Amino acid sequence: MNRKEALKILSVGAMGTAVNFPAGSMGIVQRRATTELKGNINHSASRWCYDQLELETLCKHAKRIGLVGIDLVKPSEVDVLEQFGLKATMMNPEVFSLTEGFNDPSLHEELIATYEELIDLAAKKGVRNIICFSGNRNGMSDEQGIANCRKGLAGLVSMAEKKGVFMHMELLNSKVDHKDYQCDRTEWGVELCKQLDSNHFKLLYDIYHMQIMEGDLIATIRRYHPYFGHYHTGGVPGRNEINDSQEIYYPAVMKAIVDTGFKGVVAQEFVPTADNMIDSLEESIRICDV
Repeated sequence: MNRKEALKILSVGAMGTAVNFPAGSMGIVQRRATTELKGNINHSASRWCYDQLELETLCKHAKRIGLVGIDLVKPSEVDVLEQFGLKATMMNPEVFSLTEGFNDPSLHEELIATYEELIDLAAKKGVRNIICFSGNRNGMSDEQGIANCRKGLAGLVSMAEKKGVFMHMELLNSKVDHKDYQCDRTEWGVELCKQLDSNHFKLLYDIYHMQIMEGDLIATIRRYHPYFGHYHTGGVPGRNEINDSQEIYYPAVMKAIVDTGFKGVVAQEFVPTADNMIDSLEESIRICDV
């Protein structure tokens, strides 16, 4: 069976979970549950990709599908997830910037205050993972960027260790989506991890972004997996569905992740194009549930 045939079967299976209901019925409650997941991966989905849905609606679908939680949520949204028995699998500050980050010493005072509050709140709410960003280069060398980030993050990482919270810096591509972003290569992020020397500072390895920047996904995961605390998905090109409309063969990538012994979270972070975005989410979970 080739890749296209396999994904076609997966797609048909996902379609088979849908049930037609009379107009006005509570389809979200009555819809048939997704086939039981294998349990090798903790699945999640990024909140911003489903902004068209009320958070409560997304949570109901997530619970039915078998997700452990929702990714990239604000502190003000955590209580909603708890009502549905879901976790905030990655939390960000209420207000944050991708372009202005820890590589800029002039922002350290403000960022440290923001993240001290976030770490404290995460610990109180039982949220294990929070996200941070390098910021844009703005002409800065790689070495200086790492030194600045280390200086700004060291105290926060120490606080995170004491509170049982894990900080993750996301790897983003600077080729298509985030021009000039500094933490755009695995080796740069790994060097920062080595200098901070803490198990509570990891990289968020975004498969979409790193396919664009580096490729060689499986070999990179096998080599650097101790530094990866979280994964995101997305179809290349376009950041849409992860089915056979794009170039990454996700079942093989997910198997490589599982083979490393990873026990964290894989969050879907693609922008759905289907009329029913939940169908796309269900399909992605089936593809990734190896």
